[in-house]
Amino acid sequence: MYYCNKNKLKIAGLIEESIVDGPGIRFVIFTQGCPHNCKGCHNPQTHDFNFGEYIDIENLAERINSNPLLKGITLSGGEPFMQCEGLVELISKINKHLDVITYTGFTFEEILDMANEENKFIELLNSTDILIDGRFEENKKDENILFRGSSNQRAINVKLSLENKKIIEYEF
Repeated sequence: MYYCNKNKLKIAGLIEESIVDGPGIRFVIFTQGCPHNCKGCHNPQTHDFNFGEYIDIENLAERINSNPLLKGITLSGGEPFMQCEGLVELISKINKHLDVITYTGFTFEEILDMANEENKFIELLNSTDILIDGRFEENKKDENILFRGSSNQRAINVKLSLENKKIIEYEF
């Protein structure tokens, strides 16, 4: 189930200034809807595609751009890849000095395999600087790994990985 709209996002919530969802001060967008339903998920309220609220992308971009303290934005969820079209539109409207971290339950390899013109997975991947990939695995929970919940999850430098055609992990 994908939510495709270039004007609105379906969100579970926002945090306008976070220091726990990536390096620096970040604007965090929790998308609504997730097909993974990982046991022990930190945000189970974001799973149901029927919940959440709609938010105007133009207004959201203005809110993000008006904060000079931000280092970047973090797309979390839910599953951001269920709303690629709107998120790519949002990213195109934010200040270019802001970096983008996207959390996903899909692996980098799954995203590449599933990508097609309809779902816009490649467009969101290309708009992302750091991808935190993989489903949360409760038996691999590790609170000592920066910005990840379980040890199977990777922080991937998307641009270098796509250029080199192999996974290049990002070091925080």
